[in-house]
Amino acid sequence: MIPQFGEVFGEPIPAYFAMLVTGFAVAIGMGVVWAKRSHLDTDVVIDLGLGVLIAGVAGARILHVFVDGYFWDYVHLCTDPSQVTWQITQGQCLQVEGAWDAARQVCQPTGGDCLAWAKFWNGGLVWYGGLIGAGAYGIHFLWKEGFPVLKGMDMTGISIPLGVFFGRLGCWFGGCCFGDVSDHWTAVSFPAWSPASEAQFRAGELASPGLPSLPVLPMQLWEATACLSIAAFCALVLHPRKRFDGQVFAVSMALYALARVALEAFRADDRGALLGISTSQWIGFAIVAGMAFFYVRWQRAAKAALAAAWVEPKVPEVAPEPKAEPPEEEE
Repeated sequence: MIPQFGEVFGEPIPAYFAMLVTGFAVAIGMGVVWAKRSHLDTDVVIDLGLGVLIAGVAGARILHVFVDGYFWDYVHLCTDPSQVTWQITQGQCLQVEGAWDAARQVCQPTGGDCLAWAKFWNGGLVWYGGLIGAGAYGIHFLWKEGFPVLKGMDMTGISIPLGVFFGRLGCWFGGCCFGDVSDHWTAVSFPAWSPASEAQFRAGELASPGLPSLPVLPMQLWEATACLSIAAFCALVLHPRKRFDGQVFAVSMALYALARVALEAFRADDRGALLGISTSQWIGFAIVAGMAFFYVRWQRAAKAALAAAWVEPKVPEVAPEPKAEPPEEEE
């Protein structure tokens, strides 16, 4: 766990945010290379990437506010900060300019902050929210620019999982998105005051959040591996052999959704749940169904377009051979 990558001009560089930006940069760079090889406008891809960055972060933050269990904390930070408590050390409390309650050994905010919900750089982004926000903006932008939308979506089918690979590495450095307590050979223990140790303390599994966490499954690395595999498969195997535009995007999103549904079963952080199924799993099921629908629809549309463009070749007409005139009789 490395929550910060040093400082710049005295300001800390959050590891999660740094990896998030790296993921976007790599995804945009890959999109530019793809556009050049496809003889398409690279400027559109660059503008798309910058717009998607803003829309994606906004969507990810908004979904975090509503589904990650912090909604009322953000409300109380604006209306009644005394109802908000943070399970951190006294030193950490001073760093965030909070008020230390020695009796309860908790930190409380010193004042209200009605914009706390929007401060994404402090952590708290939901990937599916980012996908929804970025996807809606991206499709509209490509359509407005006259760029072939389905071709552009196929490009994102490779760049999106590649970007998520870096994002999940950021989760690893930040200590969030950890898995269940386990004795599996891949299990790791996060340091004291990590999100894992704090969650285990609240669950009664740990005597103090100031202790290293119990060994947990490194779900961040598992998902990063899955995303890198999906990106490699789509780029090296599927894209060169695709039969219609939109195929790569549909397969990529379905594969990620299936992987996410499986991996969510081993996550131990707050996920939000309905009927025992996490919010991300419900969204994953919806994405698989949606991609199956669009896969069939786009495939049929491509076949129909091909059939309409195909014209039966005309057989060239052969001029009839002139009839031989009977030889004239000599007088």
